[in-house]
Amino acid sequence: MTTRGQQTEITPQLLLRAYSIGMFPMSESADDPNIFWVDPEERGIFPLDGLTISRSLAKKIRSDRFEVRIDFDFDSVIDGCAQIAKGRHDTWINARIRELYHALFIMGHVHTVEVCTPDGALAGGLYGVQLGGAFFGESMFHRVTDASKVGLAHLVARLRFGGFTLLDTQFVTPHLETLGAIEISRQEYHARLDEALGIQANFHAWPKDRPMNGEQVLRIIRGEETGISSG
Repeated sequence: MTTRGQQTEITPQLLLRAYSIGMFPMSESADDPNIFWVDPEERGIFPLDGLTISRSLAKKIRSDRFEVRIDFDFDSVIDGCAQIAKGRHDTWINARIRELYHALFIMGHVHTVEVCTPDGALAGGLYGVQLGGAFFGESMFHRVTDASKVGLAHLVARLRFGGFTLLDTQFVTPHLETLGAIEISRQEYHARLDEALGIQANFHAWPKDRPMNGEQVLRIIRGEETGISSG
C-alpha cells in the first residue's frame, strides 16, 4: 500500500511514528521534493538467525581485510547510498530525506555501519533506524566487492548481540534473497513489529569504540557468543 496526497510537514518525530505503525517514506527521485508513505502488502525481512554466509564470504569476514566502524560518518554513508551505481539510474533519497535521517542520527535513532579499506577509504556501508528491538534497514552500497555483505554481517551480529528481534529490509531483491532475506505478509510483519517495539534492545551493547573482529562476528551469527539475547 502506498499513501500519497497533500503533503504535511514531516518531522523526525512523525517519521518515527510512521515506522512504529509499519510505514516508511520514499520519494520518486532526488529532485522530487515530495515524500510518500509505503506499507507493502509483502514485507522483506532478514531473520536474524537466517543470514546466509557462503564459505568465501565467511573467509573474507574472518580475514578482517576491511575496517568496520559504527556511527562514525553518517553523511558519507548516505552520500554513498544516494550515488548512482550500476543498475540504478536514480535515487529516492532527496534533500528532505537526508535532513530527516540526519536529525534522527543526531537523536540516536539512526545508525550506520561503515566498511573501510586499510587506508581509511569508504568501501561500502549501510544505515537504518532503530526503535525498540526493531532495526529498519534503509539503504546500503558498496564500492569494493563484498563490502556491503561484510557490513550486513557486522550489522546482524550487532543486532543479535544487542537483543534485537526484527531486521526490516522493506523489499526483497534477488541479491538480498541470496543472503537469506524473505517476504512475509503485512499482517505478520505488523505482529512482529509490535512485539519488537516492546523490547529494550541496545545497538551499542557491543561498544562502538571496541571493534568487533570477523571471528567474533561469525561466532555471534552462529549463536556461539551472545549478549543481551541469544537471538
